[in-house]
Amino acid sequence: MPQYKKPVKVDAVLWDFDGTLADSAAKNIAITKQILGKVAPRLTGDGLPRSLASQADYHIANHAADHWRDLYRDFFGMTGTEIESAGPLWETHQMLDKTTVTLFDGVKETIDRLSHLPQGICSANSTSNIRQVLSQHGIISSFQSVIGYEDLPHHHQKPAPEGGLRCLQEIFENTSGKTIIYVGDHIADVLFARGMGERLGTSNTVISVVVTHSGANPGQWREQPDKVVDDPAALAEWING
Repeated sequence: MPQYKKPVKVDAVLWDFDGTLADSAAKNIAITKQILGKVAPRLTGDGLPRSLASQADYHIANHAADHWRDLYRDFFGMTGTEIESAGPLWETHQMLDKTTVTLFDGVKETIDRLSHLPQGICSANSTSNIRQVLSQHGIISSFQSVIGYEDLPHHHQKPAPEGGLRCLQEIFENTSGKTIIYVGDHIADVLFARGMGERLGTSNTVISVVVTHSGANPGQWREQPDKVVDDPAALAEWING
């Protein structure tokens, strides 16, 4: 894949949420513990998976898994039946849990520096939760589209590209002939960007950017992004030239 060393003319920036804009590890751990108490009590207390013991351990596991189901199976030790029971509980517990979600350093400033471009969020998180966090931090008005998991059928969730396509449709009347940057922190985000590019066709360019401030190590991934940056400020500098 090409490594874009020089700035490119960009028509829109789409973002992942967890691990990219927001440091939601503490909240995700709290919610997962609550769900385990309901569907897999054997994995609570002394049986708590090591990957839920700290935010650092959680980040390592999350970046090593291709998908949330893999995370639950390979790092939390849940069975297939437990995973299927856990999935539908996530949104309710997410909205009830009051653990604070913060933005990573430099995110708000980066969003402001890119305000001349349309911006959107395509995430596996809950749309209502994303909007709540963005509103709390005063940046909700910067995003022309926010697409979360309740906006899509189960089989169209990331890394399937439908969320990105819908996001672009809400931003542009005509989505052809655009150069789109998708910024994430996970291999699923790279696959998501690739899928968007394939679906949009050759008249469009989708550039996959991975930001590493939450611990991503893309050098170990089977699918490589087009560009890697250490933090959001570096992304804004690259785009703005």
